[in-house]
Amino acid sequence: MASENLTRLNKYLSEAGYCSRRKADDLIDQGRVTVNGEVPEMGTKISPEDVVRVNGEIVAPKKKENVYLAFNKPVGIVCTTNSAEKKNIVDFINYPTRIFPIGRLDKPSEGLILLTDDGDIVNKILRARNNHEKEYIVTVDRIINPDFISRMSNGIPILDTVTRKCEVEQLSKYTFRIVLTQGLNRQIRRMCEYLGYEVVKLKRIRIMNIKLDVPVGKYRHVTSEELATLEQLTGTSTKTEEGSLPQKKGKEQNEEIPKKKGSKNGKKNTTSKNRNSSLSKRKGFKS
Repeated sequence: MASENLTRLNKYLSEAGYCSRRKADDLIDQGRVTVNGEVPEMGTKISPEDVVRVNGEIVAPKKKENVYLAFNKPVGIVCTTNSAEKKNIVDFINYPTRIFPIGRLDKPSEGLILLTDDGDIVNKILRARNNHEKEYIVTVDRIINPDFISRMSNGIPILDTVTRKCEVEQLSKYTFRIVLTQGLNRQIRRMCEYLGYEVVKLKRIRIMNIKLDVPVGKYRHVTSEELATLEQLTGTSTKTEEGSLPQKKGKEQNEEIPKKKGSKNGKKNTTSKNRNSSLSKRKGFKS
C-alpha cells in the first residue's frame, strides 16, 4: 500500500477529535485501542479502510463540512473553473478551498449563482425536470407589449423545442420579471431574440429558495435554514458523484435555433469521478 494513504494511529485519533496525540499514545500503550479487532503496536499506521475502536467503540473521522456560497456575479466574469480563463469565477472569488459553480450564468449576465464543493447537490439543482425555479429581472431594447408577455409566458420555439410555460410579469416599459424551470442554453436571450427583442441587462435574483441579497462581486455562506429547505426541495432528485463535471452537449444546448423570418436566430451556438481487514504493523513511513 502506498505510504501516502497511511496515517499514524495517534494522529488519526487526534484528527478525529477523540483526544490529543499524547493521550492516544497512552491509550494504545494500555491496549485500549484496536484496529480491525487487533491490538496494534505503538507507531502503527492505518489506511482509510481500517476500523479503529477505543474501548470497543468505533472512532470515525470527522465528517467534512461542505461549503455553499451565494455569489453576486458581476458582468464579465465567466462561470468556469478553467484557470486559463483570466476572468474565471473561482479566481475572482479566491475562496481558500476548492469550489465550483452550480450551473452557469452567461458572461454578459449578472446576479445570483451558487458555488460549492458538494458534488452530490449539483445535478439535483440543475436537473430541469425537477421544476426548480430560477427568477430573473430582464431589460430589453424595445417597449414591451402585452403580446410579448403572453408569448414569452406560453412558450417560444428555440433549440428544436418549445420552452415551458412560465411566469412573466411586466415591471416597466422595458423591464420584465421571468421565472424559469428550465435551463436551456442562453434561454431568455434566445426567447427575446425570437420575438425581435434584444436583452440589454439580465440579472438573476433567485435560485429556488435562495435570494440575491449581497452587493455585486460579493458572496455569503448559505444559511443552515436555507440549506435545509434546499435539501427538501431537491430531495427527490438524483444524486451524482460526478455532478461537478461539465456535461456533454446535448440537443438542448447545441442545436440550431428554428429560423424565424426577419430574425437572426438561425445560428448555432458556438459558445459552451474489500476493505483490507488484516492489520499490518506498518513501520518505517513518515507521517
